Amino acid sequence: MELRHLRYFVAVAETLHFTRAAEMLGISQPPLSQQILRLEQEIGTPLLKRLTRGVELTEAGEAFLADARQIVQLADQALENARGIARGISGQLSLGFASSVAFNPRIFTLIRQFKERYPAMDLLTREENMSLLMQDLQEGLLDAAFIRLPCESSKAFNLRVISTEKMLIALPRSHPLSGTPTVALSALADETLIIFPRDVSPSLYELIVTACLRAGFSRHTFQQAPQITTSLGMVAAGCGIALVPESMRCVDNPEVSFCDIENNTLFTDVAFAWRRHHPSKAVLHLLALLAEHPPAPDKAG
Repeated sequence: MELRHLRYFVAVAETLHFTRAAEMLGISQPPLSQQILRLEQEIGTPLLKRLTRGVELTEAGEAFLADARQIVQLADQALENARGIARGISGQLSLGFASSVAFNPRIFTLIRQFKERYPAMDLLTREENMSLLMQDLQEGLLDAAFIRLPCESSKAFNLRVISTEKMLIALPRSHPLSGTPTVALSALADETLIIFPRDVSPSLYELIVTACLRAGFSRHTFQQAPQITTSLGMVAAGCGIALVPESMRCVDNPEVSFCDIENNTLFTDVAFAWRRHHPSKAVLHLLALLAEHPPAPDKAG
């Protein structure tokens, strides 16, 4: 029994007419009648009663129609699913997010555009620190990831920078310098620096620590926060100050104020990372969207 035999039978059973079914199928009527007859012979019982002006289903035919229709629908759905996955318009896309990029607006604009263009694609997302993220990407547990540069382990992957952020100083609202547009890091050297663990984003950690030590901070005044996002809560509580990416300015906490760094040289890139060999079609579609909306080249903003 072939799938086409089931399609032929369903067409005849739904039209109750060989000629109309043949026209619908795009074949001539005699071969259609022969195929239905062979199907009945294979099953061992008539499925149709041949009448002068059409056909009727036998009891066996009615039962067979329900199953045949379901099999044809499942086959069509399987075919459509496979084709959709091959074209990258359906299936699943697993994306990782570094904890430090959680507030970057460029990423979520991109995700929204992707979902609008490929609504049948299921996005599986995971937020992790950088070391776990790069490991999962290497092991194929993720199709791609949004990461923060610099990142030493990212050299093993293809990278596309999607946004550049300057670092800002986050101060408690009660701080004497709160509300000052620009502050030198050296003016805060006696403050407690709230910083995330190194494994959250090793290169960004080193960037911040190096700049602060050069400005006169002391390591023994550093206080660790579980994540870069948690640091703002600690700043709000008056535990110290923090250096955070500009995108975190969107966090609406009345007890935190942000200011620019005087003579700022602290910039960090947000990048899209994927494995070098055999990217999925869905990843290629995401890259195409990135190409349609490239990041602004100006780092000064």
